[in-house]
Amino acid sequence: MKLGILAYEGIDLLDVMGPYEMFSWVDKSKGLETLILSACGDMVTSGNGVRFHAHASFRETPKLDIVWVPGGVETALQEMLQDPDSHYFTYLRKVSAHAKWVCSVCEGAMLLARTGLLDRHRATTRWAFVRCLQEFRKIEVDTTHQRFVVSGNRLTGGGISAGLDEALKLITLLYDEATAEQVQVTTQYFPKPPVSGAIPPTPACMLTW
Repeated sequence: MKLGILAYEGIDLLDVMGPYEMFSWVDKSKGLETLILSACGDMVTSGNGVRFHAHASFRETPKLDIVWVPGGVETALQEMLQDPDSHYFTYLRKVSAHAKWVCSVCEGAMLLARTGLLDRHRATTRWAFVRCLQEFRKIEVDTTHQRFVVSGNRLTGGGISAGLDEALKLITLLYDEATAEQVQVTTQYFPKPPVSGAIPPTPACMLTW
């Protein structure tokens, strides 16, 4: 089973590396292959300046069983949303057409929405982009700030760190709860944050397309 994380310039680093780490701890006998992909299969620079090399290009990976779309910084998202016929969106539509699961985390939901891949589905995104997602009238947007939302074969996650919970949910959906719990224990993922901040009111959408 092949899972592709579709990276691009300006991605949120944890949206890629957090879930990738979770997926990498799935028992090898399960046959899950996780790849970080980019348009050309070369270096990708995250929004906070970390550079890493993709495993392969879109052209080298024509089929995926699971599609994972990360979020990114506002400038990167704005640029991508302006070009619905880009190489990224063309590939996203192609591989999603036959994928078992199509997933996004954080603002990645905006990219799925732009391609129509969330139409007639319930979905979530990072709290600051809820109103942006609501601009897509065919999507039922969850406004309760869930860590993840399952709708048919669509799995969408909240902001950045929610990708860790979402990854465990995907592992449960692909295999079973015991497999996901094994990953949880291996990574010692039992979060108890030392602070108690609250999600603020959702601002007006800052993106255009």
